[in-house]
Amino acid sequence: MRIPSLIACGVLAAACLPAAAQTLKPGLWEIHNNMKGGEMDQAMAEMQKSMAQMSPQQRKQMEAAMGQQGMRMAPGSGGGMAMQMCFTKEMVERNDVPMQDGCRTTVNQRSGNTHKFAFTCSNPPSSGEGQVTYSGPEAYTSKMTMKMASQGRSDTTTMETKGKWLKADCGNVKPMPAPKK
Repeated sequence: MRIPSLIACGVLAAACLPAAAQTLKPGLWEIHNNMKGGEMDQAMAEMQKSMAQMSPQQRKQMEAAMGQQGMRMAPGSGGGMAMQMCFTKEMVERNDVPMQDGCRTTVNQRSGNTHKFAFTCSNPPSSGEGQVTYSGPEAYTSKMTMKMASQGRSDTTTMETKGKWLKADCGNVKPMPAPKK
């Protein structure tokens, strides 16, 4: 798996987890993802090594590119990937699923504090399903399984995520674009 595919995988997974969350607070959220399985362990190690070897200018360019997608890397990822994302009041009220182009939600069911979801994507080719448990308007945990095609092979990755609300003001973190209908 290439590093851009890893980033796309993390972006997609983080973005679709807070979907259909009428009780979540809008604002800046910190999301910690811990991905395991298949080529993901090696890809994460390669990504961390590459990031450590980047010049300050290269790192700034990568952060700017991620900012265009509505994210920035958060400090203290603890071996997984951590990012900050902005969810507007309108996104939370409309239950927008901020996904990248080529992705669509196939299951979106909520009962009480539990949300079950499934999705498919064409770039990179992938599909997944999972469950989110909300601990109130400022926190959630989730577990997801994702299948992804990489270099002609199928790979299965599991991801555990913790999301927590940081503050109402997103600062310079821009919201991800709404999905195309």
